Amino acid sequence: MTEPIPDRFRAGFDRLYGLEILELSDERARAEVKVRDDLREPSGVVHGGVYAAIAESLALSGTAHGAMADGTVRRGLSHQTSLLRPVTEGTIHAVAVPKHRGRTTWVWEVEMTDDDGNLCVLTRITIAVRER
Repeated sequence: MTEPIPDRFRAGFDRLYGLEILELSDERARAEVKVRDDLREPSGVVHGGVYAAIAESLALSGTAHGAMADGTVRRGLSHQTSLLRPVTEGTIHAVAVPKHRGRTTWVWEVEMTDDDGNLCVLTRITIAVRER
């Protein structure tokens, strides 16, 4: 059984675009976003910024969960997102796993799929962990 997700991981911008974190640990973070009209580009596909936001939120949340040392802050340092297949409806399913957990940086890979399990987006994101 997984622990409940703390409210601090369910607020702000994430709430605005509908991120629902389903699982959170320093080994894996999983979330979903239901596709709505206001998340689509004029062409009907989900805007690339939505995917970047999902990836950064999962990586930041997972790093915060795993590197909870007092006095540190976590910030997105870099990310590269590849849009492999468009999503136009249904739900975006995202899974993030850490590939490196260092003292000053964590690197995550985030895969996002559609309702049929097709890989649609792949993101590699680096999170900086710094003293306050």
